Amino acid sequence: MTDAELAAHLAAVTGRLLLEVRDCGVCAGTALGKAGDQTANQYLVHAIRAARPDDGLLSEEMKCDGTRLGQSRVWIVDPVDGTREYGEGRTDWAVHVALTVDGVATVGAVALPALGLVLRSDRPTPLLPLGDPPRMVVSRTRPPALALSVAAAIGATLVPMGSSGAKAMAVVRGEADIYLHTGGQYEWDNAAPIAVAAAYGLHCSRVDGSPMVYNRDDPYLPDLLICRPELAARVLDLSAAR
Repeated sequence: MTDAELAAHLAAVTGRLLLEVRDCGVCAGTALGKAGDQTANQYLVHAIRAARPDDGLLSEEMKCDGTRLGQSRVWIVDPVDGTREYGEGRTDWAVHVALTVDGVATVGAVALPALGLVLRSDRPTPLLPLGDPPRMVVSRTRPPALALSVAAAIGATLVPMGSSGAKAMAVVRGEADIYLHTGGQYEWDNAAPIAVAAAYGLHCSRVDGSPMVYNRDDPYLPDLLICRPELAARVLDLSAAR
């Protein structure tokens, strides 16, 4: 099984496990989110270590022992991206599985289990037509001030949505054209989405235009831009001016 096939398989199976946990009806809300996180993380950690024992691993739900920092190949996973949305029974949550090589997100799969979808870096499809006016996906509860300012400047329509993976995949799927985030994230929030989005031909960078770099000592990544390549220069210029 190739790395890309493994990532897609793990994302899909984890998604099915999470749906089973949710559908059993034993818990809801915060308790459901916690149960989902624990179940999904346990599966992913064991499965990756069994399939790729020589690779490093970073998971949101696992304490890092630092050994990954000396490794070239590192898997970065978010067992439930959008735990709040998952616990509320919404559809805008995701499972992230990425492989980074020398700090670059090279392989990725993002499952949207409630929609029955897995987007993967090894099977990109052509992008749909650009929106007119362009559409910017933003947090449904805490849209960043910069995103709102840039959206107003270019006349973009706002599309509120939950998890970071769901927002990034909205751009991949043609439901939005821009995902501009400055509210703070971590490597597991965007490694898999960046790998998938880049494979589809989207612009992917930090808000200052610099590349996304992974497997750092501090996994905090405060901002990102995923957007249609036709809009990248203008969005970056507007972001720098604000």
